[in-house]
Amino acid sequence: MPRLDAMIARNLGLSRRQVTRLLRAGRVLDPGGMRLDDARLPCLPSDGPRTVVVDGVEHLLHHRVSVLLHKPVGVVTAHEDARHPTAYALLRGAPLHRELRAVGRLDLDTSGLLLWTTDGTLLHRLTHPRYAVPREYHVGLAGPFCDPTPQLRLDDGHVPTIAAWRRAPLDEMHPALRRSATAREHASITLTSGRFHEVRRIFAALGTEVVDLCRVRYGSIELPPELPAGAHEAVDLHAVFRGLSPAPEGPEDEAPASESPEDEGSRSARPEDEAS
Repeated sequence: MPRLDAMIARNLGLSRRQVTRLLRAGRVLDPGGMRLDDARLPCLPSDGPRTVVVDGVEHLLHHRVSVLLHKPVGVVTAHEDARHPTAYALLRGAPLHRELRAVGRLDLDTSGLLLWTTDGTLLHRLTHPRYAVPREYHVGLAGPFCDPTPQLRLDDGHVPTIAAWRRAPLDEMHPALRRSATAREHASITLTSGRFHEVRRIFAALGTEVVDLCRVRYGSIELPPELPAGAHEAVDLHAVFRGLSPAPEGPEDEAPASESPEDEGSRSARPEDEAS
């Protein structure tokens, strides 16, 4: 059962020893001004986020957190990177910041919806191929392209799982899509898998080059048009599965190591780099 000291440590980014000192010094209160000094006080998830006041500042003690980030172009999906700014750094100030993990990746030149969560079970469901969660992208292309067919194979022999696609004028593209002058055609494409550079490789196989790329939907969650690039907001990730067909019956397999958003393996071992 989660204890008060552990919840304060997690949510405020403190050590247990630091929290113990705060409690003993009477610097932790409830919203009514009552002193909280029992480190073992239970904080039940069923009670929702508990509010505490530390040194006069109110804090919500979250058990789990999920966040939707509008990832800008020029930012990598990583916790640390020596050359580029990271999407993780944009989440500073989010609850349980240190525990957030990305649901898949978007590469340096891709913008759009990037989900983060502290819930490992939910992360597994969102990324495991068994659940076939659809991801929709809006794309700016260098020139004309052929229609995809069920026989389409990529350069490594992989057959992409294209759930839907359509050509579209620029004014029907999401405002988060970069408008490059070299983009002559535009399209929307929805995949139910996520493999290394999959969107770019699909359009390369169709005879053109991706100039601009933006993920606009993951399952039933859409990127809010009004959310500025670099901004984030809380989100209910269970909403991803609303309106979707249930996963096929079968044992709940462990996610392979290559499904981990933190995996930095080879091309074949990075299925969540779908837009890279």
